[in-house]
Amino acid sequence: QLQLVESGGGLVQPGGSLRLSCAVSGFTDVQHAIGWFRQAPGKEREGISCISGSGASTTYADSMKDRFTISRDNAKNTVYLQMSGLKPEDTAVYYCAAPYGSWYPQKLAPTEFDYWGQGTQVTVSS
Repeated sequence: QLQLVESGGGLVQPGGSLRLSCAVSGFTDVQHAIGWFRQAPGKEREGISCISGSGASTTYADSMKDRFTISRDNAKNTVYLQMSGLKPEDTAVYYCAAPYGSWYPQKLAPTEFDYWGQGTQVTVSS
């Protein structure tokens, strides 16, 4: 079993930045790919980015690649999502997720991921 815990959310003004963290515990002898998703009220969960277990490969949703950066520190079992130039439409609950095995998901879709954190709220407002 893999456990994921997000942190770092909060209230930020438009144009501001935040760094989210995803702490991974459980089967950490195998470095799982980790994805970031978000879900706004009344909307479907959408993929933001994914990073491979080694950190060598990353995937971004086209609309996210200019302002969001994913990274990981395997020594700390933590994956990060650096967000900049935040807009009110970025307001959502942000989740990290991992697939069941050590493979790299074929697409950035919630159906490719099996373990989920509880989410952290990000609110962009003046």
